[in-house]
Order: sequence, then C-alpha cells, then structure tokens
Amino acid sequence: MSAPAPGSTASLLGRRERMLLAGLAALLAVALFWLRGGLQPAAPLEKLARQSLDLPVALSDGRPTLVEFYADWCEACRAMAPAMEALERRHQGQLDVVLLNVDNPRWQPQIDTYGVNGIPHLEFFDSHGERLGQAIGARGAADLETLGAALVSGAPLPALAGTAPTSALAQAPTIPEPPIAPRSHG
Repeated sequence: MSAPAPGSTASLLGRRERMLLAGLAALLAVALFWLRGGLQPAAPLEKLARQSLDLPVALSDGRPTLVEFYADWCEACRAMAPAMEALERRHQGQLDVVLLNVDNPRWQPQIDTYGVNGIPHLEFFDSHGERLGQAIGARGAADLETLGAALVSGAPLPALAGTAPTSALAQAPTIPEPPIAPRSHG
C-alpha cells in the first residue's frame, strides 16, 4: 500500500484531524486548569493551615491563641476560612491563629485533650497559654472579630451562642443521708 500523494484529499483529512485533536486537547487542558482554580492562590483554609504556628510554640510565645480544629472536607470550615484569615491579618503580631486538622493523627492527643467531637471546634487561650474557653460550630466574621478582640485585649470572652468558658470542676457537695426513722422503710 502506498502513502497518499502530497496535496491529496487523504493527506488533508489527516492534517485536519490532527489539528482538530490538538485543538480539543488544548481546550480540555484550559478547562481542567480553570476548574482546578486557575492561577488563584491557595484557598484560605489551606493557606492558614500551612502558615500556622506549632501549637506548643503559639501557647508559649506571650500572645493569645485561637485554635481551630478543622478538616479539609468540612464545608463549614471552608466557609469560615476567609473570616479566619481576615482575623489573623487584622491582629497580626497580637494573636496566634493555629489550625489543627482532625484527620492528621499527629493531633490526636490534642483532639482528646480538648474533647473535639465536632468541627469546626475553636479553643481560646490567653497570652500565658491558659485555656479560656471553646466554641463549637461555624462562626461568622463578626463573631470571630469579637472573640479575637476579646483575646487580644484580655477581656472575658463574649457570651455568644455555642461559646463557653472552661473551668475546673469543683468538688460536688455531699448530700447528707436522711436519718433512718421508723416509717422510712429503710
């Protein structure tokens, strides 16, 4: 079998098909690039997680600390991330924001220590590394700013829904046993 002569119809169809395939491949590459975020910088959640301090460093550097337990797949965590990033920017050098991924086994001791059983879960620490409270569930920008401002100023945490101070459990009072009487059936 001989090759088609240059300029013949068979040779033109081969070139057209190759050009069409190359165009489709380029279009597919552009579509994939666009769907994966294009040239946008990393999403706020990933950016915060990458740049956050190690928890022991944050708790000992003399600044208050806000810790968020999160997961990459958590939609509420992702939705809250831009407000967390803005909070960190606004209080840079005054407040440490630390993100701990609950899917990373490295953080299991902290997950156990702070009783994390839902995300997002926030823990608040003063400038001496003392635990002040916690908040469970997604927070809006206004709530995060209020909480961050209280931490930076050393004020008590605001009473927001889902936010609670932590305290040591006091010894439960003992209830005296009732005296045994003839009609007590005791």
